Amino acid sequence: QVQLVESGGGLVQAGGSLRLSCAASGYSVDTMGWFRQAPGKEREFVAAISWSDRSRYSDSVKGRFTISRDNAKNTVYLQMNSLKPEDTAVYYCTARDTIGVFTQSREYDYWGQGTQVTVSS
Repeated sequence: QVQLVESGGGLVQAGGSLRLSCAASGYSVDTMGWFRQAPGKEREFVAAISWSDRSRYSDSVKGRFTISRDNAKNTVYLQMNSLKPEDTAVYYCTARDTIGVFTQSREYDYWGQGTQVTVSS
């Protein structure tokens, strides 16, 4: 089974930046992406990217976050700029076996353990 390991979370001030990484081991996957979950809220789509570099973003992060991937390393990245306190959440890496870039968590097959991102005001 595919395993996903995230890294790069931390504490930053509003307006700062962080870069998250997620490496997939095991079988090759197609789409990789990121969801986040803040305390007391449902898990929310952030961004996803296909093997062919088609990407999709939530409106709340569009223009501030950039998703990218290295297919040779089976790794996805999330560059987060201009961070806001409302970006504070646990960020989860996700992956899907087959073609498709979706915004619903149920469409994905594998999940990482999550990495905490905290943005102070």
